[in-house]
Amino acid sequence: MKRLVLLLLTALALPVTAAERVITIGGDVTQIVYALDAQAALVARDSTSQQPAQATKLPDIGYMRQLNAEGILALKPTLVLASELAKPSLVLQQIAGAGVKVVEVSGKNSLDAISEKVVTIGQALHRTDEAQALVERLERQRAQIPQQPLPVKVLFIMAHGGMRTQAAGAQTAADGAIRAAGLINAMGTVPHYQQLSQEGVVAAAPDLVVVGTDGLHTLGGEEKIWALPGLKLTPAGQHQALLVIDEMDLLSFGLDTPGAILKLRRAADAAKHE
Repeated sequence: MKRLVLLLLTALALPVTAAERVITIGGDVTQIVYALDAQAALVARDSTSQQPAQATKLPDIGYMRQLNAEGILALKPTLVLASELAKPSLVLQQIAGAGVKVVEVSGKNSLDAISEKVVTIGQALHRTDEAQALVERLERQRAQIPQQPLPVKVLFIMAHGGMRTQAAGAQTAADGAIRAAGLINAMGTVPHYQQLSQEGVVAAAPDLVVVGTDGLHTLGGEEKIWALPGLKLTPAGQHQALLVIDEMDLLSFGLDTPGAILKLRRAADAAKHE
């Protein structure tokens, strides 16, 4: 009897999340779970969840925009934390219909959304105190980003293997990051991602070009950047003003995004004074 009482007391002392079987969908979502020290409940994650490195040891349910209900349910989750960017939504409805709690996490491209994500995930995992501490840390980082606008035009280039090189227009994560830094999206008058053209790039006249680390590798190095259509004829091309940055850090609007946006702002400051 005494042994049974001890076992019950030990079970009651465990975190509420210990009994959960959690699947995360979205790299930003997974990173926040680890930051809240709730990773013990994780049983799987999607393929965009690459940070922290230990997350990659978890089973991979596939790409967040090509979800499969059967594969997810086979892991017997009790809770699915899914970015609202996850698709198709019908799969998430099927998972909820099977009795699994599905919590949607903001997918907005704004700095405000980062704290919103932390609060949502913290509540779902019963880690509200940890979430509040993390929000306060994020707000301190955000306070370092200058608030006043800076008239520097930024061109974000997306280059992935098997895809044509594109520029980020309005309604993209890159546009949100550029505006959060107080800068001007050089392609902000066109929607979504657009294929690069010499006429469009020259007319956009960017002062600074931004590309992801993986994108630079895909293109074959910095020299290949300036060989893209029209770039040599722009202010950025003339001064070779280039920022290479971790694409996930900048575009995920996750925990590393405030620091990435500050790097962007500092690169723009440097470009302005060239």
